[in-house]
Amino acid sequence: MTDRDSTYDYIVVGGGSAGCTLAARLSEDPACRVLLLEAGARDWNPYIHLPVCYYKTTKGSLTWEFDLSPQSHQGGITPGFTQARVLGGGSSINAQVYIRGVAADYDGWEKTGCTGWSYRDVLPYFRSAESNERFSGQYHGTDGPLAVSDQRHTHPLSKAFVQACQEYGMPYNPDFNGEQQRGAGLYQVTNRNGRRCSAAVAYLSAARKRPNLVIRTGAAARRIVVENGRATGVEYSVGSRPVVARADREVVLASGAIGSPKLLMLSGIGPAGHLASHGIRSLADLPGVGQNLHDHLDIFMMYNVKGLETYDVYKSVYRQIWPALQYALFRNGPISATVVEGGAFWPADENVDSTEIQFHFLAGTGIEAVTDSSSTGNGCTLNAYLLRPQSRGAVTLKSADPGVAPAIDPNFLAEKSDLDYTVESVRIGQEIMAQPAIARFLSSEFMPGPQVNTRAAYEDYVRRESRSGYHPAGTCRMGQDDMAVVDPQLRVRGIDGLRVADASVMPQLVSGNTNAPTIMISEKAADMLRGNRVAPAAPAGERSGHAGR
Repeated sequence: MTDRDSTYDYIVVGGGSAGCTLAARLSEDPACRVLLLEAGARDWNPYIHLPVCYYKTTKGSLTWEFDLSPQSHQGGITPGFTQARVLGGGSSINAQVYIRGVAADYDGWEKTGCTGWSYRDVLPYFRSAESNERFSGQYHGTDGPLAVSDQRHTHPLSKAFVQACQEYGMPYNPDFNGEQQRGAGLYQVTNRNGRRCSAAVAYLSAARKRPNLVIRTGAAARRIVVENGRATGVEYSVGSRPVVARADREVVLASGAIGSPKLLMLSGIGPAGHLASHGIRSLADLPGVGQNLHDHLDIFMMYNVKGLETYDVYKSVYRQIWPALQYALFRNGPISATVVEGGAFWPADENVDSTEIQFHFLAGTGIEAVTDSSSTGNGCTLNAYLLRPQSRGAVTLKSADPGVAPAIDPNFLAEKSDLDYTVESVRIGQEIMAQPAIARFLSSEFMPGPQVNTRAAYEDYVRRESRSGYHPAGTCRMGQDDMAVVDPQLRVRGIDGLRVADASVMPQLVSGNTNAPTIMISEKAADMLRGNRVAPAAPAGERSGHAGR
């Protein structure tokens, strides 16, 4: 059947960080009719909006319950792989950390053929998206839709972690998104007045009132309708009922590094041989679709804490009563905490200026799986991952049925350098946690634990316990070579009227969390679609030579 509103100017597929941004920006033009499709539900769940509850949102009905393919370099494990299935996407369930990456990330994109994506080109879009409560000037915006704030509540142990980093030798860094990334500090977060500011909250709260924007949730895309080499619409389902909506101008995929390549392949756009093996007729033979999958591989260290209570104690319903009253009355206290509070960026080789490792400190142990029985239930966690992994995997189809999840294989630790640097990140993390500022609060390390004390034991621990950092990217890579899926204008090669605007277009992961860069990509995509040109930031010599953003 046909969508009851039938025809739009633009159809945006995917209501995550990218899709919310894009739909809101395109619908600013009252002459344009925009349809936003999201397979998940509206962001009604109250846990979404309470910062401390993010650990509750990363499982269950708000997510796609994917599993990775057996990881051949990790003993064949098939860990769960959380991806959001709700309006706002990852920004509705993530840890709310606001990080952009470094200038060299984007300058590197441009060097690979992504003309117009250097740091000086993308900085204006970061600034136009941002409403920062503390910073302003050349690196920050203050009147954008996305609220970026200091933490409303910070646990004393997180502050002790930042002091320990300084004792280790790191400089204090008040702004990881400023001139320099290197150092330790407290993360800024996407919160407003003690509540999560997801892309849905930031961009759709006002936009949803526009008569020219239609938002359909519970609408799972099945295929892109292509006629005579041009994308003319989208077939989607509401329950078991198929619906077709038409697009007069363009269809834009914003379904992320898993969803966007899957939908392209289901629509006949991808590696012709792979599509043929599933009985799908090839409309555009693009061998790069689904390839170049890479992700931050997260490893963690856990400690039992003495002398003060961590967020773990609030697992007790009895202990939640006072924080609930405090939050209701003053919008602060533990419920306003994001849990992931302390941060650091540091090189794996201290003789190098660049940063290769990112640390996240949590004053609790409720996020990662605890596989050691010596936990006391009052602990803390230090997460670490390699910022620029070299291993590459793929997203491929298991079936031509849109309801079947794709095969997701990031091929973690395929490259020896990834293993070496991940082991080094554990070693550095342990040295930080041994510094006096925080060691006085630690009674014991239970992961990896004292039994891990040889190179072989560290490698075994990394292979056994490492999990995705949930930052998949690269599967619809931007560029100008034969393996590129989209050009620097984000247009899908070989099909008119079709673009991709999400983390899948990144040729290389950025140096940090991916929510802010994904929003930037869609801000820039909206201007491309509207025919606008934003002036680049100051000349490269003034900014993009810095290690910061």
